[in-house]
Amino acid sequence: MTDRSLPLSQIAKPLEKKITRDLRERAIECLLFLAAFSSVATTIAIMVILVTESLALFKDVSIVEFLTSQEWAPLFDPPRYGILPLVTGTLVTSAVALTVAIPAGTIAAVFLSEFAAPKLREIVKPILELLAGIPTVVYGYFALLFVTPLLQVVLPDLPGFNMLSPGLVMGIMITPLISSISEDAMRAVPVELREGSYAMGATRFQTAWKVVFPTAVSGVSAAYILGISRAVGETMIVTIAAGLQPIITWNPLESAATITAYIVQVSLGDVPHGSVGYQTIFAAGLTLVLMTLVFNIVGHFLSKRYRETY
Repeated sequence: MTDRSLPLSQIAKPLEKKITRDLRERAIECLLFLAAFSSVATTIAIMVILVTESLALFKDVSIVEFLTSQEWAPLFDPPRYGILPLVTGTLVTSAVALTVAIPAGTIAAVFLSEFAAPKLREIVKPILELLAGIPTVVYGYFALLFVTPLLQVVLPDLPGFNMLSPGLVMGIMITPLISSISEDAMRAVPVELREGSYAMGATRFQTAWKVVFPTAVSGVSAAYILGISRAVGETMIVTIAAGLQPIITWNPLESAATITAYIVQVSLGDVPHGSVGYQTIFAAGLTLVLMTLVFNIVGHFLSKRYRETY
C-alpha cells in the first residue's frame, strides 16, 4: 500500500508563509490605525487645551463681554475683552482674499479641465501649484513691500498697513488650492455627459459652464470651503502687512488686527504665562477654531446635498 502522506517540510512551509503574511497584514493595520488615531488624538488634545484655558479666562471675564464688546485691549489698563474687532478684521481680509481666489481658481480649473491640451496642463498645473509652496512669510513681505506701494500709486491715501494688500496676496496664495481641487472634481465628470452636450450642439464653453461645472458643484463647493478655512486661519501675511490695531471696520483700506495676528503678537511678547492676558490667546484661538468648524460643517452639507453618483 502506497503512503500518500506529504512530508512535514512541505506542510510547514505554506503554513509559515501564511503566518508571516498574517503578521505583516496585522502590522500594517496597526500602523494605519496609529496614523489615523494620532490625527484624531492631536485634534482632541488641541481642543482640550483651548477649552481648558478659555474656561479659566471666562472665570475672570464675562463671556457676554467677550462676545459683544466692541473694544479689544486685554493688555491695557483698564482691560477690554471684546473679540469683535479681531473677528471683523479676520472676516474682511478673508473676504478680500476670496474675492480674488474663487474667480481665479474657478477659471483656472475650467481652463485646465476643459480647454488645456494635455502637454500644456502638465506644464501649467505644477507651476500654478508652486504658489502654494512659497512660505507665507515671503507672501507677507511681498504684500508689505511690493503690493502696498503699488496700490498707493492708485490710492494715495492708503496707509502702509491695510487689509486690502494682504487680502489680495492671500487670494493669490489660495488660488492653487481652489483650482487644483475644483479641476479634480471637473475631470471626474463622466465624458458621456460632455459628449451628450456636444451632440446637442453646445460649444465647449457652454458644455464647461452649463454641464461640467454644475455636475461638479459638490467638489467645487468643497474647494471653496477649504479656501475659506485657509483664508481665515492665515497668520504671517496679515501679521506683517495688515497691522495690529484692533478696531471694528469693514473698510479694507484701513488697518486692523486679525485673530491670528493677535495670537502671534502676544505669543512673542512678555506676557506672563497663566495670566489673564496670556489666556486670551487661547480664547481667541478657540473662536478661530469654531469659525473654521462652522465653515467646514456648511461645506459638508453642501457637498452632501449636491453630491452626484455616477
